[in-house]
Amino acid sequence: MTTSVTNPLPADPFPADPFPADPFPTDPLSVLKGMYEAESRYLAAGGPGAASFDLLAPYFADDVVLHQADSLPYGGTWHRHDGMARFFLAMSLAWERFDILDQRFLGVDGDTVVVHSRIRARARATGRELEFPIVQTIEVRDGRIARVRPFYWDTAAIAEACAEPAPARRRGRGGRGHGGSGQAGSGYGSLADEDA
Repeated sequence: MTTSVTNPLPADPFPADPFPADPFPTDPLSVLKGMYEAESRYLAAGGPGAASFDLLAPYFADDVVLHQADSLPYGGTWHRHDGMARFFLAMSLAWERFDILDQRFLGVDGDTVVVHSRIRARARATGRELEFPIVQTIEVRDGRIARVRPFYWDTAAIAEACAEPAPARRRGRGGRGHGGSGQAGSGYGSLADEDA
């Protein structure tokens, strides 16, 4: 009686190294796609205050710089990993929800990628929902994001949606109002780094 045995091992039991020395790709487009996937994991894990920025840190250069329009509640210049962590915190203070509805990579010019995103967001302070586009130029150096410049369509609408309502005025004698200036403020202070 003859018995046949099938070899359970594949033809090449030792394929290419499944753990390359640097698991992060270095081409700009792959770096950005990886960062956006990591950002989704970071936010799904609870985001600022709950999740570790370590999920995102490998995608950013040690000396990364993010420039946000000064008129935004999270406006200013954010430097290094600690600045990026503070930026994500400031964003979470401004927005209850911040969903990317559509994202297109418009072009790559050397180490710079242009990304167009369509956003739907709900402001924490007012509950207002907005849809708006953002175009970003993102520079990648040595496989890490080094500089980010987002351009919003209407920063005034975003600032207004995120502004804390003015305190109600109390009426005293003679019908004169007492209390605040009536101007709405962001209430977030400045978490951004000073621009040096």
